[in-house]
Amino acid sequence: MMVFKKAISRRTVLRGLGASFALPLLDSMVPAFASAAQTAAVKPPVRLGFLYVPDGIIMEKWTPAAAGAGFEMTPVLEALTPFRDRLLVLSDLSSTSALPRPGEDDGQHPRAATSYLTGAYARKTGGKDTQAGISVDQVAAKEFGKHTQLASLELALGTLDLVGICDSEFTCAYTNTISWRTPTTPMPMENKPRAVFERLFGDNDTTDRSVRLARIRRDRSLLDSIAQDVADLQRGLGAGDRHKLAEYLDAVRDVERRVTMAEQQSEREVPTLERPSGVPASYEDHAKLMFDLQVLAFQSDLTRVITFMMGREGTYGSRTYPEIGIVDMHHTLSHHQNDPEKIVKLVEINRYHMRMFAYFLEKLRSTPDGDGNLLEHSALMYGSGLSNGNLHLRTSLPILLVGGGGGRIKGGRHLKYSKDTPLPNLHLAMLDIAGIPVETHGDSTGKLDLLSIS
Repeated sequence: MMVFKKAISRRTVLRGLGASFALPLLDSMVPAFASAAQTAAVKPPVRLGFLYVPDGIIMEKWTPAAAGAGFEMTPVLEALTPFRDRLLVLSDLSSTSALPRPGEDDGQHPRAATSYLTGAYARKTGGKDTQAGISVDQVAAKEFGKHTQLASLELALGTLDLVGICDSEFTCAYTNTISWRTPTTPMPMENKPRAVFERLFGDNDTTDRSVRLARIRRDRSLLDSIAQDVADLQRGLGAGDRHKLAEYLDAVRDVERRVTMAEQQSEREVPTLERPSGVPASYEDHAKLMFDLQVLAFQSDLTRVITFMMGREGTYGSRTYPEIGIVDMHHTLSHHQNDPEKIVKLVEINRYHMRMFAYFLEKLRSTPDGDGNLLEHSALMYGSGLSNGNLHLRTSLPILLVGGGGGRIKGGRHLKYSKDTPLPNLHLAMLDIAGIPVETHGDSTGKLDLLSIS
């Protein structure tokens, strides 16, 4: 018997008019008669995601009463019920590095955001002499960037155009990002879907407005320019791979359509040419579009590390949520002073954010990846740098770990740790899951035990 099955590389790309599309993992990428060792070589990598919500959580509606596998889903976590088997609720982790020092009981929001992924104490400054620490996403990016086109993606919702001083004489740099390449270099977050799309699939890294508008005026899909390449590739694939590729390209086309629509709507509503275009007016539309772009980035293996701020800390990043009938500013509600009406509204915001996260998880779970799906091959940290936003508490934080971690995470449990266990202990565990063992990070005291805690 003769077998002519030809293996293709995952790094195979389809190139066209200024576009470059990497492929999802296809069956055809595994050689015929591959040994177990060879098959392992194309095993999907673990993707790491770090998601942040601002201004704390109503912890009484977040924290399950029971520890272990028998916990009941709380009102805030309810939207994650379909993903319970991939969910770890992690209690009593704290940003000990962000706790006030003598004479410096200020900067609660900047320090909460900065310590979330760095485990470092942010220097109080209103200038360029920022000082924090390397964030865990950038530790992973340094290693994963050897194998992917983009070392990492840093994304955000809401406005990021503030400069100068934002909170308690702290520079806005501390609340504009949660990602730090070095202790003195904050990573800029991107909130424009078009710029993200072009970074993933375009022929340049610029976010210059004139370049983006020129691309929009071409009045045709980027995919049209590579139609022949797709057709040629599909002829050599099996039925299953053709279906996977078609689904992937349909997803790319749909995201591009929605990006263009959002830009057109933004231009109609705000005709001022100086205003950046492309951000949907609705928080939900913006969030879902950015989540879909993240799925595409993971699916095509263009990057394996994504950091996503679903909102900015403090007054300057606060917003209303008319989509769910809340016209009060989020930050104002977080200082509820135990007003029952304000607490009810804040819980609804917490639940709304969780529904957006659940949308992302469903997209990952429904996207095939190797012999499983993207959710099985991901480890996603979701939480906030504050627990009680009313008191600016940075202890007993609301933290979740979601995903299969490539078979290294056993979900369906609420794990309680010793009081004030440093949050960077979780960072070390996530790096270990991703195959990047690191001894210390921030103010860590050791790798978090995700297995033996009941």
